[in-house]
Amino acid sequence: MNRLLEKYNETVKPSLMKEFGYTSVMQAPKIVKVVVNMGVGDAIANAKLLDEAVEELTQITGQKPVITKAKKSIANFKLREGMAIGCKVTLRGERMYEFLDKLLNVSLPRVRDFHGVSATAFDGRGNYTLGVKEQLIFPEINFDKVQKVRGMDVVIVTTAKTNQEAFALLKGMGMPFAK
Repeated sequence: MNRLLEKYNETVKPSLMKEFGYTSVMQAPKIVKVVVNMGVGDAIANAKLLDEAVEELTQITGQKPVITKAKKSIANFKLREGMAIGCKVTLRGERMYEFLDKLLNVSLPRVRDFHGVSATAFDGRGNYTLGVKEQLIFPEINFDKVQKVRGMDVVIVTTAKTNQEAFALLKGMGMPFAK
């Protein structure tokens, strides 16, 4: 069993139940999925860049990404509807906890001048979005093989109804929020 899931079941869930006065264990908010999205706008000019992004995202998450396509054409960006412009991975279950564990305990502390993540990046429905500026913070990425530094969005979807519940959940899980 994953140590982050163990931590959730043994310490976080009981403390959430006490803090918010839940009567049932099923009321306590939990993390449902983590979506990692990497936009590759340069893929319009060079399709090889998208393949590199897919390969890197596969290394980081341990799961093959889905290629995302443009929803509508935008002439100024030379973009046609249906062109491949990014990739995303939806992680659930065991892989999700492994990825979160790695993100919180290994990757985020490797960020230069890191003072914690923003405590205001909740969407009002208990979901948290985190932007990562470069893929080099992940230990799987070989620094020498990286052609272009790319960022990615990490969306943590929870069953929490409010931002306060989601904040308490992520804080308990070990999310390093800025003071």
